[in-house]
Amino acid sequence: MAIQDKKRCAAIVLAAGQGKRMGASVQKQYIELEGKPLIYYALNTFQKSEIIDTILLVVGKGQVSYAKDEIVRKYEFSKVNAVVEGGEERYDSVWQGLKAIDKERGISYIFIHDGARPFVNEEILRRGYDCAERFRACVAGMPSKDTVKLADKNDFAVSTPERKYVWTIQTPQIFEKDLIVDAYSKLMGEEHSDVTDDAMAVERTMGVPVKMFRGSYENIKITTPEDLSIAKVFLELFFQ
Repeated sequence: MAIQDKKRCAAIVLAAGQGKRMGASVQKQYIELEGKPLIYYALNTFQKSEIIDTILLVVGKGQVSYAKDEIVRKYEFSKVNAVVEGGEERYDSVWQGLKAIDKERGISYIFIHDGARPFVNEEILRRGYDCAERFRACVAGMPSKDTVKLADKNDFAVSTPERKYVWTIQTPQIFEKDLIVDAYSKLMGEEHSDVTDDAMAVERTMGVPVKMFRGSYENIKITTPEDLSIAKVFLELFFQ
């Protein structure tokens, strides 16, 4: 069902990571999962979504032509309006994506998603859009099923946060366009090596609280060969 008076939304899909922990001869976003490259699945969700109007794909150094030919054109991802080269770290790649998206007029919200999370779905995107409209900044995640310990530098447990307050963070992370562009503009002018997600950029530079919304426990990130095995099971059980 279409959303009334929906504002224009862009998705930045990150596929520039090296994937060293995967131990494969190709970068993980191009590893095949049931006959299609891993990056296909997230892009396909955004392509079909009623929430997303345009997509920008961020790829590794020297991969722009390959991604255009073997991903965008091959699978007819017509919403992908640009493919740009990322940077050394995740935040560098996000910044390259934001600079490209900032040239497009009329975008109100930006969804930043890891291409190695193949099981994002329309329900997650709808929940995220609703949350972003209310709170300006929000991230997908799920309450932790496990007890979490905080440790010191010597690996001794120092505290145990209440589990009901602990979430495992996922993507997409969704922000008002001007908010996230301003946050990264400030961030890139200072020391930022400890920034591991986009919410941290907004929290640190803009002082804006970031709202959590539910993703799904299937919305896993493919990092190791074991994750790929789990993904094959999820694809068969939930996404066929």
